[in-house]
Order: sequence, then C-alpha cells, then structure tokens
Amino acid sequence: MSNYRRYYINGGTWFFTVNLKNRKSDLLVRQIAELRSAIRRVKNTKPFQIDAFVVLPEHLHCIWTLPEIDCDFSSRWRELKKLFTKSIMRHDVWQPRFREP
Repeated sequence: MSNYRRYYINGGTWFFTVNLKNRKSDLLVRQIAELRSAIRRVKNTKPFQIDAFVVLPEHLHCIWTLPEIDCDFSSRWRELKKLFTKSIMRHDVWQPRFREP
C-alpha cells in the first residue's frame, strides 16, 4: 500500500471503518452515550453530516458528508477519538488509523 493516495475533496462523502485496538472488546456499545457525546461535540466545532452510522462492539462504520468548503475528515476523527478516550478515562483504545475504502 505504499502507493496509496488519500483523496481530499471539498464537500465529499466518505465511508469509514474505525476499529478499537482490542478486537474482542465491547467498549463501543457499553460506552455508547460517551461515543454519542463525542460525536455531537465534534459536529458542533467542525460540522459534518452523518448519512449512516453503525456501532458494533469493537468497531464502527459510518458515512459522512463534509461541508462544501471542507475536506478535512482526519481532524474530525482525531478529535472524536480523543474526546471519547478522555471521557472513559482510558488510553490506547483505538487502532491508530481509520479506513475509507
């Protein structure tokens, strides 16, 4: 994957898969309120539209559409992961990246 190029398109719609580091965890469903709160907070500071969102015990899938003048989904994920991790008072929860196949 060394030649992989991530495309950044203003106003784009993106599909993501994000995993917890521990693939046997059920943390996302046990802490769903904290996850929802983190999503709301990120949406308030860096708006985006959620077209679909599926939360499973150890990973999630979602489709986001960004504003017409914005293509920065990476900072949104960074902030969402940070807020969720802080809210549950743990560290090293997430796998380091996300996928947008």
